[in-house]
Amino acid sequence: MAAVRVRQHVNPLSDKYHTQIGEIDWAAIYERSTQPLHIDIGCAKGYFVSQMATLQPDWNFLGLEIRAPLVDYALRQRDRAGFKNLHFLFCNANTSLADLLQTLPPGALQQVSIQFPDPWFKKRHQKRRVVQPELVQALAEHLPAGGRVVLQSDVEEVAVEMCDRFSENPAFQRTSPDWLAASPFPAQTDREALTLGKGLPVFRAIFRKSP
Repeated sequence: MAAVRVRQHVNPLSDKYHTQIGEIDWAAIYERSTQPLHIDIGCAKGYFVSQMATLQPDWNFLGLEIRAPLVDYALRQRDRAGFKNLHFLFCNANTSLADLLQTLPPGALQQVSIQFPDPWFKKRHQKRRVVQPELVQALAEHLPAGGRVVLQSDVEEVAVEMCDRFSENPAFQRTSPDWLAASPFPAQTDREALTLGKGLPVFRAIFRKSP
């Protein structure tokens, strides 16, 4: 199959990327829809969650991605592999996450990962970064007590800002004041593998939903 080539950066504030979330029959998507759910926001081609679905069959995994061609690619790969605990959705987390979370079975969401998001270095573009107060509040309203959010970036400025947004919300507590030395996951994103392969640091933190 030819490589999937799409724009690396898209403006999540553009009307073009305002997604609508309708009714979703999760019982038809997952073979065991009552399993705990892990959402990966900004999953790209889905390599990370596909590995996780293999390694942790007692969890369900949902990859969210704003670039529709990558979602189509990830779904084809999922179907080819026969995963029953993995799904992907075209979704703009900046505008549609709250609506999506409302469709989930009560108590299903247990874990969220936001890994190596677009850094949007220019100051005038930083409002496009995925971790905004509205996204944090949506997660605060739908994660159960003890549910966790795992943040990773190879850009320290971006990692610090993500942590600041979660720290500002009283629903979340950071598990350690220092960057984590290793990933809490048994799988890596392609960006993580590339960064570590170059001997460069990854900045990691975990936040838990307060009781």
